[in-house]
Amino acid sequence: MNDLFGYALRLGDDALIAAQRTGEWIAAAPQLEEDVALGNIALDQLGQARALLQYAGEVEGAGRTEDDLAYFRDERDFRNAQLVELPNGDFAHTIAKLLYFATYQHLLYEELRSSTDETLAGVAGKAVKEVAYHVDHATQWVLRLGDGTEESHRRMQDGLDASWPYTAELFATDYLVLRLPGVAVDPSTLEDAWLRRVMQVIDESTCIRPESAYQHSGGRDGRHTEHLGYLLAELQHVARSHPGATW
Repeated sequence: MNDLFGYALRLGDDALIAAQRTGEWIAAAPQLEEDVALGNIALDQLGQARALLQYAGEVEGAGRTEDDLAYFRDERDFRNAQLVELPNGDFAHTIAKLLYFATYQHLLYEELRSSTDETLAGVAGKAVKEVAYHVDHATQWVLRLGDGTEESHRRMQDGLDASWPYTAELFATDYLVLRLPGVAVDPSTLEDAWLRRVMQVIDESTCIRPESAYQHSGGRDGRHTEHLGYLLAELQHVARSHPGATW
């Protein structure tokens, strides 16, 4: 696999699967304004996915488009982190995932703006502004729920704890990244800043810092949770049922 193709693919897959999950809240969020807010976040993530997957297809040089990469790959061909494929759970679980993932994305895109690859730098320059809002939105909800009622605090704590075992994978370095010096961002360099930002929010919310002796991994190598297959079945159904259709 071409290294640049692989790197753009994993970033695009992260954004695509996150967009699909976030979009599931449209018409199901706890209030109308949140329907709109989560819908806009999902559209931001989808826009990032389109730009990155389009570039991945160009770099690959095999004639595949962003649609081909989104709709006509099987589960084991996806390179997203397992965190973004987890089911939404209740609203607090989704907010916890958004806090973790958006904070990671924001740090990543901040650094990727300096990439020697002009396309990646350009995508990051636009996306970092969008993700700043995602971080703020998640932060406000963590604080509101964590420092709210006894029930909202319990649910927020459960959400933070449930997603925590999937966060270490975001910061794992591999040879693909190391073979792209100046182009890719080494995710391990983001972990300390991520921890500081996330823990500051958790502490302020009066929740307890999550701990886990075990951390899941494998998404970057195509090994996923059972949930991705169901997500892809919904995401890809129309395109696979009517290949080549236009409207």
